[in-house]
Amino acid sequence: MSDNQLANKSQAWSALFSEPMSDLVKRYTASVGFDQRLWRADITGSLAHAEMLAAQGILSTEDHAAIQRGLNEIAAEIEAGQFEWKLDLEDVHLNIEARLTERVGIAGKRLHTGRSRNDQVATDVRLWLRGEIDEISSLLRALQSVLVEKAAEHADVILPGFTHLQVAQPVSFGHHLLAYVEMFARDAERLADARKRVNRLPLGAAALAGTSYPLDRERVARTLGMDGVCQNSLDAVSDRDFAIEFSSAAALVMIHISRLSEELILWMSQNFGFIALPDAFCTGSSIMPQKKNPDVPELARGKTGRVVGHLVGLVTLMKGQPLAYNKDNQEDKEPLFDTVDTLKDTLRIFADMLAGLTVKPEAMRAAALKGHATATDLADYLVKKGLPFRDAHEVVAHAVKTASQQGVDLAALTLAQLQAFDARVEADVFEVLSLEGSLNARNVLGATAPAQVRAQVERHRARLA
Repeated sequence: MSDNQLANKSQAWSALFSEPMSDLVKRYTASVGFDQRLWRADITGSLAHAEMLAAQGILSTEDHAAIQRGLNEIAAEIEAGQFEWKLDLEDVHLNIEARLTERVGIAGKRLHTGRSRNDQVATDVRLWLRGEIDEISSLLRALQSVLVEKAAEHADVILPGFTHLQVAQPVSFGHHLLAYVEMFARDAERLADARKRVNRLPLGAAALAGTSYPLDRERVARTLGMDGVCQNSLDAVSDRDFAIEFSSAAALVMIHISRLSEELILWMSQNFGFIALPDAFCTGSSIMPQKKNPDVPELARGKTGRVVGHLVGLVTLMKGQPLAYNKDNQEDKEPLFDTVDTLKDTLRIFADMLAGLTVKPEAMRAAALKGHATATDLADYLVKKGLPFRDAHEVVAHAVKTASQQGVDLAALTLAQLQAFDARVEADVFEVLSLEGSLNARNVLGATAPAQVRAQVERHRARLA
């Protein structure tokens, strides 16, 4: 055997080639540096594949037993940190297969019967991602639970509700927090729905055209707890829709985190002073000793761009690929892995941070009194007295203008002043103009009245139990 052949022998596909791969190409094309995290999925899929091969009479009982033993020993090696990952073997699949052959001999070489790395990697990624979706869903439930309990605690706390970042109407702080619970609940629904399409088996599609061996793909799917098999071999090996769909759902979670982050940053600033974040989630300044910076929300806001960027990268990766598998698809893993890692870390840290959130009701109330937040309530009051809404809107605008000129809230105007704008105004108007009166008046399903907030809290508690 020539030196070139010896050098090239480590590649499973090398027999056709007359010269070895250059070291630069090895580094450029290898994925073992990042795809080794798929090892557990790879071994799980291989065990199911070997079991099916044995059941179909394609693999002998002895070879099947040897493969089972070898794969379990390799799993123990990897868990113990004793497995040597080799760049020459390109990826997680060839590293494990080569080590299996070292351990059990020729039986290890028979494991790859009826499959290709194309359907193998597609299966591994799906198995891995399925588990990650389950963990992310659990983290989303935990974050929702924290927000629900904070909402229950602050159902009666009055916060200025904003549109265009201008004071609009008073709302319950608990109601405000529950808006994010609704967002995260939709995120959980999207992930659960995406999981159905992740949880389908490509294995048995082989390289692209299926295989001549009498495989029982449904058996492998059942063994792996998958919902079914991919029905077209070309699509099975080349499809990355499931990764894009997950990344889209993950990007939406991060967008919701980012919106919440922006509010936490604003609320914590001296200009608002609505909340305080625990010291463990903030940093100081290297030059300004008075500073307490909301670094965690700021960084989460920044990491959202990173996750959205990964989604765009995956979409772009797939847009020009002809059928079937192409080496481009190796580039799906790093953005997918980083998206999962970023999302899990963010959900964990936000649940812990929000559990320690300190609310400052007095500052919130003072802010709600600055922007004539009950102006709409006065208009509704006049409508109930018989004035058309458009006319009531104009009357209240004049009242707001007068109150602004005097530097007071609408509720600080005298009864006589209010009656000067419309004679229908009576003494009961001041209950309407109070912040509490405004909140309590909005006692319809989904509204901000504390009674409605408490009802929603109970609904969410039951849903998350």
